[in-house]
Amino acid sequence: MSLTDLQIKRLKAPETGQKTYYDSTLPGFGVRVSQGGTKTFVVLYGKDRRRRSLGRYPDLSLSEARRLAKQAQVDIALDELHPKTALPKVSFAVARSKFLADCEVRTKPRTVEEYRRLLNRHFHFECNIADLSRHDIASVIEKLKAKPSEQQHAFVAIRTMLNWCVKRGLIDLAPVPPMTFKSRPRERILTDQELASVWQRASEFGYPYGPIVQLLILTGQRKGEVVGLRGSWLVNERIMYPSEFVKNGRAHSIPVGKRALNVIATLPGKTDLLFPSRFEDDKPFNGFSKCKASFDQDLEVEQYTLHDLRRTFSSNMAKLGTPIHVTERILNHVSGTISGVAAVYNRHAYMEEMHDAFVQYEQHLSEVLKTYSVT
Repeated sequence: MSLTDLQIKRLKAPETGQKTYYDSTLPGFGVRVSQGGTKTFVVLYGKDRRRRSLGRYPDLSLSEARRLAKQAQVDIALDELHPKTALPKVSFAVARSKFLADCEVRTKPRTVEEYRRLLNRHFHFECNIADLSRHDIASVIEKLKAKPSEQQHAFVAIRTMLNWCVKRGLIDLAPVPPMTFKSRPRERILTDQELASVWQRASEFGYPYGPIVQLLILTGQRKGEVVGLRGSWLVNERIMYPSEFVKNGRAHSIPVGKRALNVIATLPGKTDLLFPSRFEDDKPFNGFSKCKASFDQDLEVEQYTLHDLRRTFSSNMAKLGTPIHVTERILNHVSGTISGVAAVYNRHAYMEEMHDAFVQYEQHLSEVLKTYSVT
């Protein structure tokens, strides 16, 4: 049959086993329907008519599956005419280690740590990197549907690693399924009472997670920018982030309010890194999942994320009348009211304006904590 979306939707699952329906317009291309109703695009290739899975419908569209099938058949045909040197037998674990080692040389430390966390946590293939299939990758990604953000970040990490493997000659093609992710912007903002409750819990929780949460509330900085904070970056009551550390690659300086300075003054300060990991003094704290689960126990606050504290900070700044361009400078947003050509010519640091905004914000926070009897 000439496969169409409507026909694929109407295909019924066989009582047992699998059944494949081939496309009359592209020989060797078809859709395999399993007993459970799963529909997977496949392509036959090579002289011995081997079969390769391309991806599941409807995650993979019919038009994209046809394109991938044609490309696979062309690539295999060229390979048979011009045989390539056999690929080196490198295990997935070794390839992962090589990729991370290379990232340490050319990538920001926070990015390397995130790649390491994602790849070590979710991808445990006991095979050669060249033997990985799209199905292997897709099966891991699909298991993370309950955590959309983690799912998308894991996909980006494995895609980056496999593309690196192609460039290093470890594999010919990256077996990355053409997956797409739909996300909607978060809108969660904590109420004053919720913010007071989180602050109180942070005061009781202790180092390192408690002070981290308090600094997130007080500064509005990103989570990674707080846990990566170093004592040497604190100069004259300012935090001076170097460009190689900040997410957008732009050096970032903000004044620090009195309350935030008091929190920092209570930290152990045994290393330059204010929040080192438990086992390595030169690596930042990374135990967010377990700490937050413990932190949120018995906390009478609706579900929230740490990034919601940053959004709440920004919203409170707006409520206090802080000019939007000053708030954006505090948050280090590149695409804001002062961007493009205006950003090139406007080199004003807004340090005094940010200082006044932090003073007003800390006064507001003190009133909130007093209202809800939090010290």
